[in-house]
Amino acid sequence: MLDAHMDDMTATLDHLPDLTGVDVTAPIPADFRLASGQKLMQSHAIGRVYGPASAPMVVAIGGISASRVLFQKEDSTDTAPGWWEGVAGPNQALDLNHWRVLSIDFAPSLPADQVYTISTHDQARLVKLLLDQLGVNEVHDFIGASYGAMIGLAFAELYPDVVKRLCVISAAHRAHPMATAMRGLQRRILMFGKQTGHERDAISLARQLAMTTYRSEQEFLERFDGVAPDVAGENYTVCNYLRARGDAYTASDVNRWVSLSDSLDRHRVDPKNIKAKVFLAAVPTDRLVPYADMVALYESLSDSVFIELPSLYGHDAFLKEIARVSDIVKHSLED
Repeated sequence: MLDAHMDDMTATLDHLPDLTGVDVTAPIPADFRLASGQKLMQSHAIGRVYGPASAPMVVAIGGISASRVLFQKEDSTDTAPGWWEGVAGPNQALDLNHWRVLSIDFAPSLPADQVYTISTHDQARLVKLLLDQLGVNEVHDFIGASYGAMIGLAFAELYPDVVKRLCVISAAHRAHPMATAMRGLQRRILMFGKQTGHERDAISLARQLAMTTYRSEQEFLERFDGVAPDVAGENYTVCNYLRARGDAYTASDVNRWVSLSDSLDRHRVDPKNIKAKVFLAAVPTDRLVPYADMVALYESLSDSVFIELPSLYGHDAFLKEIARVSDIVKHSLED
């Protein structure tokens, strides 16, 4: 986590050092309150800016496991790769030689001191603080996937005269009740683990359940056989896969995961309030954001382009279908 006492601007940003990116912070005003009335117990909004300072501004934000690290240079000191490698980078679809790009760390910061009732509109307000700190008055394109796309929709509703375009991948104007049901089970697992002192096990189990919603039934059918183990209670092949993914997951803690998971289900925007041109990419196999919901959003917007993104990978298509997603990003930037 960044030092709470770091300067409000880590660098002057007149000229960014190559493509490593520059961490930026914006002070959160003392009177800033979440829509729930809670005070966010962190002093700064945190982001990272890439690309030429004179270029048009693009905001790019991913799912709840994403961070401000969008792209990682080979000589970077970051310990984890960027969340959108292959889509964002020099000479990629989101070309960091050509665009000035802001990515963010979601609030609450890790480690989270408590569970927060935080909305996508609250996250959008924090993005606006960072843009104000950077002196940016106009966003050429707000590119979001999953939770990041929800924040983009909320941003466009709150600041209709700031953003010109939205690229929305796998997000709608509201959460679907079935997605809420699945995330509600994850939150119960997480809170049970917290109450019983088994947070690490709870995070693994919640992640395993989440993985069943991120991918499609067809992918699981093709990848895993149905051969039974010798003894009841032992793992099937698909269960071994899920356990490995859950045990390896370290990107969150219980308080932060519950906060962001609830934020996904609290998401609501009125499409009629959005003035930006919206590029919607819908995945027919997405179990979390049904295709029909994205069609409904498309039909409610005044200026929108609908793009079908066929994929075996369901909701995770924005991370797996690099070539197709790159085409969608390019289209939203340069159409």
